[in-house]
Amino acid sequence: MAAPARSTVLSWTTVVPVVGVLVLVATWGRALSLVPVVLVAIVLAATVLAAVHHAEVVALRVGEPFGSLVLAVAVTVIEVALIVTLMASGGPGASSLARDTVFAAVMITTNGIVGIALLLGAFKRDTTLFNAEGSGAALATVMTLATLSLVLPTFTTSHPGPQFSGPQLVFAALASLVLYGIFVFTQTVRHRYFFLPVTEEGVIETEEHAEVPTGKAVLLSLGLLLMALIAVVGLAKVESPAIEAGIRAVGFPSSFVGVVIALLVLLPETIAAARAAWRDRIQTSLNLAYGSAIASIGLTIPSIALASVWLTGPLTLGLGPVQMILLLVTVLASVLTVVPGRATRLQAGVHLVLLAAFVFLAVNP
Repeated sequence: MAAPARSTVLSWTTVVPVVGVLVLVATWGRALSLVPVVLVAIVLAATVLAAVHHAEVVALRVGEPFGSLVLAVAVTVIEVALIVTLMASGGPGASSLARDTVFAAVMITTNGIVGIALLLGAFKRDTTLFNAEGSGAALATVMTLATLSLVLPTFTTSHPGPQFSGPQLVFAALASLVLYGIFVFTQTVRHRYFFLPVTEEGVIETEEHAEVPTGKAVLLSLGLLLMALIAVVGLAKVESPAIEAGIRAVGFPSSFVGVVIALLVLLPETIAAARAAWRDRIQTSLNLAYGSAIASIGLTIPSIALASVWLTGPLTLGLGPVQMILLLVTVLASVLTVVPGRATRLQAGVHLVLLAAFVFLAVNP
């Protein structure tokens, strides 16, 4: 992971999180016209980029694969906050917002981020290399979590509709937390070498390619990262009425709100994964992609289950037939991509086409 530019008092990465918080304070709870909405959107995008920078600084300090976890957890915090706030406000599609967002996150990470990383890696060399053991274990965790939380509710009979009963929801939440905990322990402690980059000779590469930032720089970036995350969550909430109105205006289904949320919260991961792939660190990109998917399900579903105690209305988690077919094809394609430990432009194209199919069918179900 290459070292990002150091933060200084006058650097944009230091100023933008502060500006984001100030804009949040100035706009919170107010109805905005078109111009302020556009300005808030610009500040929101800049704050996301600043969050990426500061997360990378922290990641450099703790090293890989811990660094990938920093971004994954940061992204999940944003995702959960957005889902809960939008569900609490009600509106069309509120009951299925968690399902739509989590499923979109799975499709974007396993097809979009992976596809972009493999494509960029293929520009550097014809065949990209990664550790099949670690990536395969992460993929298995993603698909198990997706099945438990998004597929089973469609077929259970204790509750009418694609919903879990109370005990079933508790089980799914606990199972998600357990799997997430086991994965983190495996990735960071017991089998950390499974998630480290490999060379052409198949040797695990442990050498750091960037200067480790000082403790002072890390503490500054950690504080600014937290500030940026607060600003992103708040500004996204400020923008949510405009997003929902825009989706209705163009005639998209209300479920597309979940896709927009997932695209927004995964922007930091996508940028970081693309940067790593361009530096020929494909394993880091895959750690980011699958780690984000695991965190998205493993932490979001338990959080939503807890929030459902005080949220009114049903909680729809089960996928429809088209979504399940897309998930099944994604599983098969991902397995065939990961198992060899190497991939080409063809695998990148397969995953990107699957992402395009998901987005298209989300617009035209």
